[in-house]
Amino acid sequence: MGAYILRRLLLIIPTLLGIMIINFALVQFVPGGPIEQVIAQMQGQGDVFEGFSGGGNDAGAAVAGPEQYIGARGLPPEFIAKLEKEFGFDKPPLERFMMMLWNYARLDFGTSYFRSISVIDLVLEKMPVSITLGLWSTLIAYAISIPLGIRKAVKDGSGFDTWTSAVIIVAYAIPGFLFAILLLVLFAGGSYWQIFPLRGLTSDNFEQLSWLGKAADYLWHITLPVVASTISAFATLTLLTKNSFLDEIKKHYVMTARAKGLSEHQVLYGHVFRNAMLIVIAGFPAVFIGVFFGGSLIIETIFSLDGLGRLGFEAAVARDYPVIFGTLFIFGLIGLVVGILSDIMYVVVDPRIDFERREG
Repeated sequence: MGAYILRRLLLIIPTLLGIMIINFALVQFVPGGPIEQVIAQMQGQGDVFEGFSGGGNDAGAAVAGPEQYIGARGLPPEFIAKLEKEFGFDKPPLERFMMMLWNYARLDFGTSYFRSISVIDLVLEKMPVSITLGLWSTLIAYAISIPLGIRKAVKDGSGFDTWTSAVIIVAYAIPGFLFAILLLVLFAGGSYWQIFPLRGLTSDNFEQLSWLGKAADYLWHITLPVVASTISAFATLTLLTKNSFLDEIKKHYVMTARAKGLSEHQVLYGHVFRNAMLIVIAGFPAVFIGVFFGGSLIIETIFSLDGLGRLGFEAAVARDYPVIFGTLFIFGLIGLVVGILSDIMYVVVDPRIDFERREG
């Protein structure tokens, strides 16, 4: 197992390299780069440029004086050249890509073009919101789906299985953002009850609260966004667990175990559980990454949470390349590491699995 994990760790390097090469190449053909973004904002401020202030970066102000006239004559070529140098676009793409890889190898992800803050500090600043949504949603989805899926498999065809399946289908059919709006309308003072807060991760007086008060305030704020982001993952995992257990229950070794006089609990959790959970564990990286990154943008926007989803969207719109590529590298690395952890969990659940022998 140790040799297999080492090989997987070494494969992270070429995988990340491939991801970065593909995305860097695609970006070269996307119109409206950061320089065009700066120019558009400058021209929208009037005829006299008084220093670019696009989010705090001094890129524009550093290359043009306060009396720089940009009226009907347009921007002078000298100004464009200085702006390209400020952003690093005076170098050929290959050189820029190699410099980026060298910096990433030293864990230097650069500074945002428009925020005057390093990418790593920006990610760390937004991380608590995404960790809250991703971690709690995944844990709750697994905590509910696995026992419910097992129960549905045991009671297959019963009234319990029928009505819970109806609830699951409805939950799966409702888009996450629509369910989030419904929660706001019902429980956040929209039209009915004002039980939960409308926005934010903590209250304004959070620092003055006791540690118990802080925990309660935190849970009070995250209840609605976590429920909204859990709904689709919960439905998928429940059906996956049920079908996996049904497949195992019908196998001959289960009938043999029952014939030996083992109780139903011993059969389910001593034999079936270990085999049936393999496919559920295999889906863990996709569920975690999907909840952690994929569905966070709309949920963060609806509940006014400033997390990684909004950060990535705003960076893409503004063509903030250091943020785009820095977060892509970090998220890609997290996804690959989670995949390795999933393989380790395979072995924990079923020690009979030997990845090294299968590769051989």
